[in-house]
Amino acid sequence: MDTLVEGLTFPDGARWHDRHLWFSDTHAGEVLAYDPLTGALNSVAEVPGRPAGLGFLPDGRLLIASTRDLLVLRREPDGALVVHADLSGIATWYLNEMCVDRFGRAYVGNVGDGSDPPRPPRPADLAMIEPDGTVHDVATSMVLAGGMVVTSDGSTLIVAESRSTPGRLTGFTIEPDGGLEQRRVIAEFDASVHPDGLAIDAEDGVWVASPFGDEIFRVDAEGAITDRLSAPHPYSLALGGPDGRDLFVCTAETWVPEEAERDRAGAVRRVRVRVPAAQE
Repeated sequence: MDTLVEGLTFPDGARWHDRHLWFSDTHAGEVLAYDPLTGALNSVAEVPGRPAGLGFLPDGRLLIASTRDLLVLRREPDGALVVHADLSGIATWYLNEMCVDRFGRAYVGNVGDGSDPPRPPRPADLAMIEPDGTVHDVATSMVLAGGMVVTSDGSTLIVAESRSTPGRLTGFTIEPDGGLEQRRVIAEFDASVHPDGLAIDAEDGVWVASPFGDEIFRVDAEGAITDRLSAPHPYSLALGGPDGRDLFVCTAETWVPEEAERDRAGAVRRVRVRVPAAQE
């Protein structure tokens, strides 16, 4: 596993787009874009409300979950940030992960409350934002939506419930209007696994970050674990690279803001995998 970027606070929200890896350095309050061909690392947005989940609209504009002010921001072509949606009517605590589907609908989770592990958090609702910024409450009682992906045919949203007992991947059928139905458990894990960031490959295998187990594993469409990789405290994942076989891994020694800001032990790493990413 190669180390590409070091000295970060808490890298999160990793997404592969336009030949770059985009991610939030959450506790530094900025969004960065990394070019793996040149090694260039550029700051593309400063977000005082602390950025987390990222996604892209069909026209390429970046969406950013601004965690502490419960807003989703949109980066315009000139670099300006504008409010895309206000989730204060749904989110009960800080925003977390976000996933944008091919129609530009953004699914956004929130932490629920300010409780710390191992105490379970308050269950929280999942929001869906239409491309025009209209907000809907589409799922209830999520136990910290720590990672989200959409299957290659666009029919299913898969969510990692990071602090459920046991930790699990939950699936929803995406209705034509973007609503979520047919909630079901895709996979459950043992007590040591708290699934967080997700990435999905061309075979709809879901790569799962297990930060407290120091590993990444792949779950196939039937819910079976097919691959395991060691990684130091992985929190967020993205599949990409020139041939789609680079798994980018965001790691951090701690998620605690004060410790992360002080130590800057966060990093972005890369490992090759056997199944490429699904096409955007």
